[in-house]
Amino acid sequence: MSTINETRPADALRAGDRQADERASSTKPLGGIAGWMDDRLGGAKGVSFLAKKVFPDHWSFMLGEIAMYSMIVCLLTGAFLTFWFVPSASQVVYDGSYVPLQGVTMSDAYRSTLAISFDIRGGLLIRQIHHWAALIFVVSVFVHMARVFFTGAFRKPREINWVFGTILSLLACIEGFAGYSLPDDLLSGTGIRAMNGFIQSAPVIGSYMSYFIFGGAFPGEAIIPRLYSAHVLLIPAILVGLFTAHILLVFLHKHTQFPGPGRTNKNVVGYPLLPVYVAKAGGFFFIVFGVIALISAVVTINPIWAYGPYDPSPITAGSQPDWYMGFADGALRLLPGFLEFETFGFTWSMNIFPGSLVLLPLMWTIIGVYPFVESWVTGDKREHHLLDRPRNAPTRTAIGIAGISMYVVLFLAAGNDLMAIKLHLSINDITQTLRVLFFVAPPVAFWITKRICLSLQRADRQKVLHGRETGTIWRHADGRFEEIHAPLTPEERWVLVQHESLEPLQLTAGKDANGVDSPIARKERLRAKFSNFYFRDRVAPATPSELEAAHHEHDDHAAAPDGAHEAIESAGAGQERETIKADKQHG
Repeated sequence: MSTINETRPADALRAGDRQADERASSTKPLGGIAGWMDDRLGGAKGVSFLAKKVFPDHWSFMLGEIAMYSMIVCLLTGAFLTFWFVPSASQVVYDGSYVPLQGVTMSDAYRSTLAISFDIRGGLLIRQIHHWAALIFVVSVFVHMARVFFTGAFRKPREINWVFGTILSLLACIEGFAGYSLPDDLLSGTGIRAMNGFIQSAPVIGSYMSYFIFGGAFPGEAIIPRLYSAHVLLIPAILVGLFTAHILLVFLHKHTQFPGPGRTNKNVVGYPLLPVYVAKAGGFFFIVFGVIALISAVVTINPIWAYGPYDPSPITAGSQPDWYMGFADGALRLLPGFLEFETFGFTWSMNIFPGSLVLLPLMWTIIGVYPFVESWVTGDKREHHLLDRPRNAPTRTAIGIAGISMYVVLFLAAGNDLMAIKLHLSINDITQTLRVLFFVAPPVAFWITKRICLSLQRADRQKVLHGRETGTIWRHADGRFEEIHAPLTPEERWVLVQHESLEPLQLTAGKDANGVDSPIARKERLRAKFSNFYFRDRVAPATPSELEAAHHEHDDHAAAPDGAHEAIESAGAGQERETIKADKQHG
């Protein structure tokens, strides 16, 4: 028996396969080094995905970029400083070029910082760039978080990213404090001394914690090397990891965008990563770097040579922490002294412990869990990729402003002594006033902010129904005056009516058919109360039927004779003046 393949060798059967492979290889889109890398790593698909990734264009999105770029500047300048900084508390005699301190005994950490400032070419500028970049990093993270909060960008599916950002902001403050303490000058040493007091205020275990952290009695010689390890290794590694995860989740979830025509929860309107966004981002990085370098070159910060080396016996007058830790210092100054008491032979420093060790984790925990609380209150489990205008979420905006007002009160309290000196006021009166404001300012700020948001919503509704004020006054034949209102374009109108107006959740029956209380009845009642708090005061956007009715009303009003105008106005006395479209009036 014979077959058709009897006279063909096995290799010939695969000739077509080899030719197909050769054709596929010759038509690959990548060549050279890129093709070589793709053959071995298979990254072409990932690079293509990133290159086509679209980013929206809005100035507020640059706040997160400023945080990222300033962190990069911190890493670069910090690596430079590690070449010469000596993280040691060993005592040496200074013999450097700064004459006023020659012959003074100081720690090796302080001596090396002076050497960086005066003996290393460009060292002082790098130190200042490092410090200013750290401050800008912290403030940009906070402002970026505020933008995310007020626009609702933390909602599903970005709750985890919000938690990452919250942890990142807390670590940024801790990282700043650790770096601020490393030079071991009198001011930073005073900060470490305060930290020791905070740790010792912890009930029962405070003294043990202090002994463990400082490696013995304060100040010891272990705290500088330990802070150095945390500042240059541990915390930066966590920061970089969180920042990387944060950026990856932005790519995964796609970028949020402000509402506008053609923008939905299923698309992103903007520019692709390559080449437009990369070029813009690269240019913006050098702008941020340049601004930081300019500030560092002309504005002195942390002049450690003016403070002198740290000595536990004296303390600097008017010493203040960096601004991002000021609120914690202010909380300590506002806590009354009678909160300290003794029981069972232990001293309970409740006048220090809540403001020093409890405030930071408590505040950041509240910030971190807020997205989950709002989701539970609203019952909204949908994905959101369109941002809210702050006025369209009045309760959330008011909560944010109330929190900021509380922060501002604590921040001002951190300078109560300086305010008393400069303004010639009683420090006790200032402290008592700030204590009252701590409880009064947040609810007042909440109420005012919510009223403003609701009034802005009403103004938007009137603008949609009656048009935009032009400032042009029209005089009728009978002597009446009326302002011309120009109609909005469909794009302008869409932004003002696209948002949802959620209503408070309605309570369902708390008992079953047999009259037995539901096991979740209490939970649902609590949820309904919170929902009523969030959405009781609401201004619904204009509906298409209301808009159509307003258009007919304007048309009828514009077409009526002068006598009818007078009749309409007299009949509607006490009500809001009717408006008409500019094109109808001029016609």
